[in-house]
Amino acid sequence: MSTLLLGLGNVLMKDERLGVHVVNTIKERYDCPPELEIIDGGTLGLELLPLFEKFDRVVIADAVNFGREPGYIGVLEDDQIPAVIFSKLSVHQIGLADLISVAKLKGVMPSKICVIGMQPSAIDFALGLEMSDVVNANIDKAIEVTIDKLKELKIECVLRSPQK
Repeated sequence: MSTLLLGLGNVLMKDERLGVHVVNTIKERYDCPPELEIIDGGTLGLELLPLFEKFDRVVIADAVNFGREPGYIGVLEDDQIPAVIFSKLSVHQIGLADLISVAKLKGVMPSKICVIGMQPSAIDFALGLEMSDVVNANIDKAIEVTIDKLKELKIECVLRSPQK
């Protein structure tokens, strides 16, 4: 089965960048099998629809407004996703909500979809090139949760040895 690990976010907007950071860090630190494709989806929104058509399973890393304390990490799967992203929309989540709606309408939803999200420190997503302290403090946990989700899907990513 083909699997996509997709990072979403705007790298110019503080905590909004965290999904992109998660997937880029996994790409840098881990050796992953060829059946996993890792893509920085940025803020492409509906332009990502062909990826939903191409892959059997999609794991998305993103900043998500769960309405919880900053740094909270949540995992949403399949039918759980719309209930959260449609009811607590940020500017960015509108793109993800639209993407899922159109994929369902066109009948191209992957057989498995999962969103690993972290509550940002502020949902207004202020401009800035650094993530907030609370998101930085929890980013390794978000990476770990993502790696664990991939393991559940039988995708084994192995941490590379540190360079000497």
